[in-house]
Order: sequence, then structure tokens, then C-alpha cells
Amino acid sequence: MLRKLESLEGEKIMWRKFLLHPLAVRYSVFMIGLAVMAFGIGMMIEAHLGVAPWDTLHIGLQKTFGLTIGIWSQIVGAMIILASYIIGKIRPNVGMFLNMFFFGLFIDVFMWLNWIPTGETVLERVILFAVGLLIYTIGTGMYISPRLGAGPRDSFMLALHERMGWGIGKVRIGIECTVMVLGLLLGGPVSVGTFVTALAIGPLIKQFIPMWERILAKSYGAA
Repeated sequence: MLRKLESLEGEKIMWRKFLLHPLAVRYSVFMIGLAVMAFGIGMMIEAHLGVAPWDTLHIGLQKTFGLTIGIWSQIVGAMIILASYIIGKIRPNVGMFLNMFFFGLFIDVFMWLNWIPTGETVLERVILFAVGLLIYTIGTGMYISPRLGAGPRDSFMLALHERMGWGIGKVRIGIECTVMVLGLLLGGPVSVGTFVTALAIGPLIKQFIPMWERILAKSYGAA
């Protein structure tokens, strides 16, 4: 009996060490960040004030061809991974595939569970959008801070930057505008929120990445 208890205690200690291992912490933060991002995107969709350009495309594809927003996010992500490799020889990594698959999955799960509130009045919709944008950028900071690899869309931006020799800023603007127009032609939502997102997302993410990096550094110390 004593040996069995000691064995169980030893397993608990080993499990705790595994959970506190920096790599385990990094992947946990990465996955939670993707879920938080997806919840924020869901709030922005339900606000009906416009969404980010890539989500305009995903919603446009969903309206035109069926399937779900999350599945289209996965399909587009897979196509972008392939394009990034062909154009810039950027090899996909584990983080990139996790981002592609789980981000779309989390969006669909949250929309299906119907956990996301809806705004009845204009003020409620503005608040819902603003909170959703904040949550989305908090989640983006979480998923980027472990440095487990850029998502498919960021990798595509880097591939075009290296192949064409254009500045990162110009490449990003070009991609976002192209995606937004394609999404609009397919029936995706483009409104004031789309432009607010384009202007606010960069500065907000810049604030949250260092915050999450400090939190991760402290967790490493605790391990």
C-alpha cells in the first residue's frame, strides 16, 4: 500500500514538472491564445459592424459556397501555407499547422455553442465590437508571445516580402486590401469596423505581446 502511494505521488510530481516545463507552458499559452482570438472574432462578427479583411473573405466564402466560417478559415490557411512555400520557400512548422486548424475550429465551436452575446441597439453593437476587438488582440498577443511560429497569413506576408523585395508595410496593406475586395465581392461584410480594425489592431497587439512575454518569463522562473 505504501509503495502504491509513493508511486502515485511520484507520478504526480512528474506530471507537475511536465506541466511547468517551458515548452508545455508555451504550447498551452499558444492554444489558449488561439481560443481567445476566436472568441474575439466571434464577438466582432455578431456586432455586425464589419470585421477584419481576412474574416470578410471567410464570411464571403461561407455565404457564397456554404460550409462554415471556421472551415473556410482552415481551407484558406492551408492554401496560404502552400503558397508561402512555393513563393518564399517558407517551410511550415507545427505552430503554423496548429494555428491553421484550431483557430478555425474554435471559431465554429464558439458560434455553435451560442456563447457570444448579440447587440440589439447600435450602442450595444459598438460595445460588443470594441470588446471583441480588444479580446482578439489580447489573444493575438498570447499566441505570438511563445514564439512557436507565425500563422499562415503572416508567413505569406513574409514570403511576398522576400520574393518581391517590397517593404513589410506595403506588402501587408496590399494583401489586406486585396483580401477585403475579394471578400466584399463574395458578399462579406465591409463596414466601419473593418477600417477601425485595420487601424487599431497593430498598435493594440504591440502592447499585448510584451505583456504576455513578461508573464511567460515569470512562469519559467516559477518552474
